[in-house]
Amino acid sequence: MKKNDVVVVSAVRTPFGRFGGTLKDIPSIDLAAMVIREVLQRVSIKGEEVEETYYGTAVIGEAALETDVPARQATLKAGMPADHISVTLDRACCSSLTALRLGYRAIKAGEIDVALAVGADNMSRAPYVIPPDVRWGKRLGNIQIWDGLFELGYKGFNPVSVDAGEVALEYGITREDQDRWAYQSQMKYAKAFSEGKFKLGEELMKVEIPMKKGPPIVLEKDEFPKPDTTLEKLSKLPTVYGSPTVTAGNAPGLDTGATAVLIMSEKKAKGKGLKPLAKILSSVATAITPRLIAAIPGFTIQKALANASVALNQIDLIEINEAFAAMPLVSAKILSNGDPEKMKSILEKTNVNGGAIAIGHPVGASGARILMTLIYELKRRGGGMGVASICGGLAQGDGVVVQVNGE
Repeated sequence: MKKNDVVVVSAVRTPFGRFGGTLKDIPSIDLAAMVIREVLQRVSIKGEEVEETYYGTAVIGEAALETDVPARQATLKAGMPADHISVTLDRACCSSLTALRLGYRAIKAGEIDVALAVGADNMSRAPYVIPPDVRWGKRLGNIQIWDGLFELGYKGFNPVSVDAGEVALEYGITREDQDRWAYQSQMKYAKAFSEGKFKLGEELMKVEIPMKKGPPIVLEKDEFPKPDTTLEKLSKLPTVYGSPTVTAGNAPGLDTGATAVLIMSEKKAKGKGLKPLAKILSSVATAITPRLIAAIPGFTIQKALANASVALNQIDLIEINEAFAAMPLVSAKILSNGDPEKMKSILEKTNVNGGAIAIGHPVGASGARILMTLIYELKRRGGGMGVASICGGLAQGDGVVVQVNGE
């Protein structure tokens, strides 16, 4: 045990709800409060023992429906003490892994011993936006209402689906390759679910939604998976937003959910008698030319492995967020240096239980989701090393290398 080694002691998420589904009316802040309570309760840690909370969210318009400081609101709603320190951050889809990285750095620096990383978004509650000049009045002309979810783009830049599709083709990854990966993601998730891998008590918790009349609505499993998907159905879908390859079938949905990961110095965990789920060997951030969003997870994995002094062939499992099917495929090609056999080997251990195309992608929560999915699967396999990587808007990246010990 080295000084200030950092371990994961608890990790949990809500089931992910589909667009317009069961969770559509629940503020992301309330979902975050649920996972905060659960992640602490599982290891009998009190709110006052957590020194800092880092909270990632990416659908800022939805959080703004509750004004601001979602981290502060969620921690208070979860029963954390009034003097608890929290911060809200937005690094697009990277946000919850960025939250983990900031807590990791604070522990490594010796400033604190216990940190909480949270991510939450409800894309179903993303509001339409009226232009700000309407506040000051318009004498003539139409008023345009904006939808921040449409095209999922940034003003002055291409839609992310266009960049991902174009870059995929530049790396030799075809539309057919992406549809095939999407189909496999759905099938792998269906198999994993049938085997009990996505059960309550591991990465999943039960969500109960009180009703004005009658019993609460209960959500115990992800809503987005499509086990009846076929390659034929996927091949008939049109591409979206001008992308050459991306469709609604080889991309995830506009989903809802929350994640939480509790980390500690290894010394603190040992003192509390807690058995770590995993040790964090490195946690890194990256950024690159904005259009290369499909490639950034591969470059991020290279940096994370280098920082951990771990070779790719030492890695047992890989999680790459399926923002689109292009991401794991392009990243695997980068990691394999274009060698077909190496690429095949990399993909065989990537997203082995399916990915965001099946599970869903509530953007601010997904980074922590891929990390806990990785940790729990390594645990089932008796331990090993894994790496998780996620892309964020305009080609940002976050990545984590973890070691899980056997029983």
